[in-house]
Amino acid sequence: MGRIHIEQKTAHARAAQEYAVAMEGQMARRRKWWVWLIVAIVVAVLALAAIVALPILLHQSAGQSGQEDPGDSWPTTVTAMGDDGRERTLSVATPDGGAVDTSAVEVGERVVVTGTGYDPGRGIYVAVCVVPEDASVKPGPCIGGSPQESQDPEANQGAVQFGESNWINDDWAWRLFGARSFDAPGDFTAYLVMGEPGGEGFDCRVDRCGIFTRNDHTASADRVQDVYIPIRYAG
Repeated sequence: MGRIHIEQKTAHARAAQEYAVAMEGQMARRRKWWVWLIVAIVVAVLALAAIVALPILLHQSAGQSGQEDPGDSWPTTVTAMGDDGRERTLSVATPDGGAVDTSAVEVGERVVVTGTGYDPGRGIYVAVCVVPEDASVKPGPCIGGSPQESQDPEANQGAVQFGESNWINDDWAWRLFGARSFDAPGDFTAYLVMGEPGGEGFDCRVDRCGIFTRNDHTASADRVQDVYIPIRYAG
């Protein structure tokens, strides 16, 4: 009986040791799996960063938009021939296609902005901004702040979303952050609601302002897509 008991204890010890070895091997495999998962995530993040950053770093200015100063007129459609050889047309209308009185827009008024001839390889912001005295200077300040902060990234890309500013960009990476796609290469539709006319250092009831398109942050120093329809707030 004593020998049998010893043999049983030995068998139990051997089984426990084998179990411990098996568990250690399983834990090692889990640790290895987590390491590979972390490596894959890091690689994916770096790849996404490269996709996003390289076009910004490598971009060269295409020049000026070529838009002529509209003077004292209040057009609802303007056309400009850019230094890049593209003829851009920008128009504004009411949501039902009617005429907008751009000389006396109201806070909360909704308008639909359409554009053709734009560079589909570059994203644009659409917003009401102060007209710079020098065409080589970026338009602004703008009503509505940064467009990517004013849109819902979870919203349906095909849905009509009115905002104080819109962001148009065909790049899938930027659409994850709220950009809307072009309707067709170079053609877009933006849905604006007129925000409060004043902000820190500007007032669109007094200052020259316009519904602008300009390159987004991926080419913010490039003025070739700075096209605008002049507006003035009522009152």
